[in-house]
Amino acid sequence: MDVVLVVIGLICCVVGIFGSFLPVLPGPIISWVGLLLLYLTKTVENNYWVLGFTLIVTIVISVLDYVIPAKGTKRFGGTKYGIWGTNIGLVLGLFFPPLGFIIGPFLGAFVGELINNSQDKNGAFKAAVGSFIGFLVSTFMKFMMCLSFLIVFLFIAAKNFI
Repeated sequence: MDVVLVVIGLICCVVGIFGSFLPVLPGPIISWVGLLLLYLTKTVENNYWVLGFTLIVTIVISVLDYVIPAKGTKRFGGTKYGIWGTNIGLVLGLFFPPLGFIIGPFLGAFVGELINNSQDKNGAFKAAVGSFIGFLVSTFMKFMMCLSFLIVFLFIAAKNFI
């Protein structure tokens, strides 16, 4: 049973990394579940400090994931249309790797702002830049957290199973 929990936990940590880029997967939460599964094995001694701290970090990062792009868009004069456009552009950009992942959110925010106010192209461009910067900051933050959870997972697994 321990091997099954470790394998599923490792899969969760890896999927969490992909989830840090994909808006449909809650990457930080999935990565934390991977750590939890590791600690549920009989071989690894429970450490509630590690689980508690990583859970708090996961909750904070998950909340910031929604706040940062919205703040970036608002700071540069954007609207909800820009935020929605960023998310739609990201999903569509995934079908055109590797540049689609970078260009998609920006173009999506730009088109979203143009739909909201077709007269102000400079304002739409500025809001798209803000939305894109917020998206990049949020994605980088989630990626680094999920990667660190994977490293912690591998370190603890190696220490206890090898």
